[in-house]
Amino acid sequence: MQELIDLALDAARTAGAGYADIRITDRATESLTVKNGNLAEASSNRTAGFGVRVLVDGAWGFSSSSRIDRAEVERTTREAVAIASASGLATREPIVLDDSPPAIATYRTPYVEDPFTVPLDEKLRLLFETDAVMGKVAGVTLRTSSMEFGRERKTFASTEGARIEQEIVDSGAGIEAMAFDEDEVQRRSYPQSAGGQHVSGGFEAVRDLRLADHAQRIGEEAVALLSAPQCPTGEMTLIIDSPQLALQVHESCGHPIELDRVLGMEASFAGTSFLTLDKLDSLRYGSEIVNMEADATVPGGLGTFGFDDEGVAAQKVPIVTEGRFVGYLTSRETAPIIGRRSMGSSRASGWNVIPLIRMTNVNLRPGSAGSLDDLIADTSDGLFVSTNLSWSIDDRRLNFQFGTEIGWLIKDGRLTQMVKNPTYTGITPQFWGSCDAICSEPAWQLWGVPNCGKGEPMQTHGVGHGAAPARFRGVQVGAGQW
Repeated sequence: MQELIDLALDAARTAGAGYADIRITDRATESLTVKNGNLAEASSNRTAGFGVRVLVDGAWGFSSSSRIDRAEVERTTREAVAIASASGLATREPIVLDDSPPAIATYRTPYVEDPFTVPLDEKLRLLFETDAVMGKVAGVTLRTSSMEFGRERKTFASTEGARIEQEIVDSGAGIEAMAFDEDEVQRRSYPQSAGGQHVSGGFEAVRDLRLADHAQRIGEEAVALLSAPQCPTGEMTLIIDSPQLALQVHESCGHPIELDRVLGMEASFAGTSFLTLDKLDSLRYGSEIVNMEADATVPGGLGTFGFDDEGVAAQKVPIVTEGRFVGYLTSRETAPIIGRRSMGSSRASGWNVIPLIRMTNVNLRPGSAGSLDDLIADTSDGLFVSTNLSWSIDDRRLNFQFGTEIGWLIKDGRLTQMVKNPTYTGITPQFWGSCDAICSEPAWQLWGVPNCGKGEPMQTHGVGHGAAPARFRGVQVGAGQW
């Protein structure tokens, strides 16, 4: 491996590159799905290859290959240099990288139980056991239980002297119950929607979810939603549960703080950003209790790693401090534009694509409102919503609408009637400005989003968001039609 790395970097220098790096990646995945008592999917995949990125006279070039041998490394490197030379003909301003120091290091995801060595029979036992519990609930039409695992081993090296080896392991699982009648379909998921909860870690995280223990409740709630009244419409006090609030952070904070979007370098799949450079250190993003940070070091996050794909060490940096917008997600290319050093958020979803600025774990810090029960008890009249069902947000991440799977009315500090098809809408700074309570540290949880898309061609990556339930005043709520 070292011989091939040296070959690529030497070839890049000889061909005229002022900077070059190489990523050699081997990723394995496994997924299992059980539906209505039958094994619906069992897949195992592996992909391996390398990518070479070079700077020639201030312009990028990139090429990649799945053949890892001397001849292909030399050919691919020459191709990357040729692409950079051609790109230079259209470059307006030369690219300048920051002075992040090169690292020589290793990193491995901590875990207890390797998900790839757990016997298939044991994984299927847990899925079928969970399915059987949901199957006993009368009225459940479609029930799904699933697990997914991934392991990525990658080596990064650069002409600046960096040499980093990492092994990232992720695990996830979830369940879903759907109930149909002649007029509608209702869905309930655990522990969150879109395939369940995913973490950076081992099979112990799947066991900790205790899927079978929640299967009956999830099935019963799906059936009950068919006969529940529609969510009321109007301005209400809104309490948002932790997993739904994590997605709110993702859409209304995570994407707009990607500095490449702000600079007009990227707009695919999430638009641009209202958080333009003039708003840094000046915009009132939310109320004084709103504090957010991008933390690639927190244990268990899907956005947790040792180093990004430019060799920059994982960091925890403030994004919103006491309601004021103070930071972006940056790369070595974009950080110097705002007079800063990269905070390590440039990642590629595979060996055959370039690194892009991606969310790490963008977290809403906990407040001091106690538990969820305490927050509900402190609310005389309102609505509590949980688990995402749909979302819509404009291409600057300002005007949004979310639908959730379920809601309950709050009266005199208690949850009362279940309601179906709840939605809420808002404008990002006004919405976060209406936040007047966030639950305390014990109620805070880190959630994984395994399917965040960005770029052309699209790169799907895992990111994380931590949140505790929070309360927002004067939010427009209503009932969706699905």
